[in-house]
Amino acid sequence: MLSSFSELLGDTITSYLLCFLVFVIFCCFLLTSSKDSKYSFPPGPRPLPLIGNLNILDMKLPKKTLIQVSCMCYEPSKRKNPRAVEMNSSFVTIVLKELSEKYGNMYTFHMGPEKYLILCGYKAVKEALVKRADEFGERGETVWHNEVTRGNGILFGKGESWKAMRRFTISTLKNFGMGRVSLEEKIVEECRKMMEVFESYKGQAFSPDSILKFSTSNIISVIVLGRQFDYKDSDLHRLQKHLDEYRRFLGSPQLQLYNMFPFLGFLLSDLKRAAENVNDFRKYFNIAYYDHKDKVDKNDLRSFTDAFLLKQQMEDTYFNERNFEVVAVNLYAAGIETIAITLAWGLLLMMRYPDIQAKVQQEIENVIGNERCPQYEDKKNMPYTNAVLHEIQRFGDVVPLNLLHQTSWDTTFQGYKIPKGTKVIPLLSSVLFDKTQWATPFEFNPAHFLEADGKFVKKDAFMPFSAGRRACLGETLAMMELYLYFTLLMQKFKFHPPPGVAVDQLDLSPSPGLTSGPQPFQLCAEIH
Repeated sequence: MLSSFSELLGDTITSYLLCFLVFVIFCCFLLTSSKDSKYSFPPGPRPLPLIGNLNILDMKLPKKTLIQVSCMCYEPSKRKNPRAVEMNSSFVTIVLKELSEKYGNMYTFHMGPEKYLILCGYKAVKEALVKRADEFGERGETVWHNEVTRGNGILFGKGESWKAMRRFTISTLKNFGMGRVSLEEKIVEECRKMMEVFESYKGQAFSPDSILKFSTSNIISVIVLGRQFDYKDSDLHRLQKHLDEYRRFLGSPQLQLYNMFPFLGFLLSDLKRAAENVNDFRKYFNIAYYDHKDKVDKNDLRSFTDAFLLKQQMEDTYFNERNFEVVAVNLYAAGIETIAITLAWGLLLMMRYPDIQAKVQQEIENVIGNERCPQYEDKKNMPYTNAVLHEIQRFGDVVPLNLLHQTSWDTTFQGYKIPKGTKVIPLLSSVLFDKTQWATPFEFNPAHFLEADGKFVKKDAFMPFSAGRRACLGETLAMMELYLYFTLLMQKFKFHPPPGVAVDQLDLSPSPGLTSGPQPFQLCAEIH
């Protein structure tokens, strides 16, 4: 009798909870509908209650849903452009967005109960980020990044703090050699150190992933901390492990779920690990902060950290310990990930297309020779190498979804009235593969950046660093690093697949994550 009563009571409580949940969802729907009544959003797929459009979203590779994906194979005999290279059949290429084909270059996508504005193609993205930069220039807020950064730093900073940090970081990077010979020498020195590791394999197959990350981390470490790591340093390995784990987390279903329904956080195992990674990064830079604090000499600033501490002594409004930790993590993460991943794409693509690799090496031999070290100044005399490097960045599509934006105030865009705070995803993939801007968007084709007479030409639709107010502030540094690393490697080594692996068997499909790198691969580096 008592047992039956308990079961009945439990069922009654469960029923009440379910009814209450339904009531809350219904109220949220009414409030949202009332709020949106004075606004108009572009059409999009019909959302389901509570989950929105998550039923059609591939959470491991969201760009597969937001962009139509198909495998395209080109036979050499069918190429319209004889200078273009056929696509590897194993690579899932990005074509026009499946949803944009139905709804246009702007549509609404529901992440749970929240509306997101998706911008597709060069014209829509440029109009929002460049021509109307103030309206679409705010960084999109998420539950996770608000908790982690609290409005500090550069990548996810907000308001006057973000403006102050961005201005200071740009000027400091310039002062410490961004685009100058002094930094160029450090990059060459570090690349040569990495090449010694490549050479130590004596032509045998190895994975370049870790060494590329270790080497590029030393460039940003010199700038931020004024120190270089030995490649066997335990701190370097620990930080890189945290960075790899955190990159995967930022592209994971668990993060998406947490941002939509934060009350589910206690169920998400990856969330705790991500928080530990962030805390370890902060602790590392916090130790550096206090280690430098009592040693700052205004007449001998050795690093970004020293410059920050000196600025703090003069103006401490935003120049505090918390902001330093977040900015340092931003610089470290951005300065390693995009460079190392782009170089990895470059090595993989040079193996896949040995004829292009040979043309690059021939131009290097003609302009620089085999004895002299490449200089950044040489780039203007090397149109083909420059075109290949730009095409690697376009084709590699390292940051496919861009970082989230949101509207700064109520605005009307392409005839729709969009409310303040609307999340906006300006899809960089849709720009880098826009068939209205590129002759053969789904082929790796250096001719995209060459005029008929062979001169280099940069295209407006080349946006791997995004555009507008939130464009990557380290673009100049990144382009210098990429050019010097790439030409030094091509000057000394010939890269080819491991024995038994044909070039058309190389996997060009991207790995999931916030940044999109190649799948793990091995290569052989023989002295050229």
